[in-house]
Amino acid sequence: MWYLKLKTLIVYGTRYGATAGTSEEISKVLREEGFEVKVVDAKKDKIRDIKEYELIIIGNGMKFTGWTSEAKGFLRRFAKELASKKVAVFVSSAAQLLHEHKGEQEKLEEAWTKYLVEEITKYELNPIAMAIFGGWVNPENMGWLDKRMAKFFIEELEAVGIKGENGIYDTRDWDAIRKWAKELAQKARA
Repeated sequence: MWYLKLKTLIVYGTRYGATAGTSEEISKVLREEGFEVKVVDAKKDKIRDIKEYELIIIGNGMKFTGWTSEAKGFLRRFAKELASKKVAVFVSSAAQLLHEHKGEQEKLEEAWTKYLVEEITKYELNPIAMAIFGGWVNPENMGWLDKRMAKFFIEELEAVGIKGENGIYDTRDWDAIRKWAKELAQKARA
């Protein structure tokens, strides 16, 4: 079956690199689905124009409290144009898997509201898809304060059976990310 090759921009803000990896995996799936995809790290590359893109995916890496300034800056700069585009949004949070393991439904719903719904509402967007994916904790790439906070978080991860490898605790579910990207492809074509 022939599909229209949708021009897609994935722009992300990341602190420690997990969102970059997630963005690349989403782009891989979309390319397999026939999309033309450009992936941009909002911290390294300035986006001047989004007119040529039909689908725009905004990804953001969560640190203990909120969105990166780069992802927020992108939303602020292009809010009016994004309102007329097909938009999808995801955030990466290592806490997501921890809350799932602990059965903390209230915390999952709270994260969904705070990190997705409330943030997107500020810019009057109506995304065709949203998601919270896992992230990672890598104390080697953190400043001293974040390392101290991460120490307690890592203890919680280990307490529910989430093990690190080489000091990195990667909580991303690659199958869930790929499934979301495939579903997004279908929604974007509709």
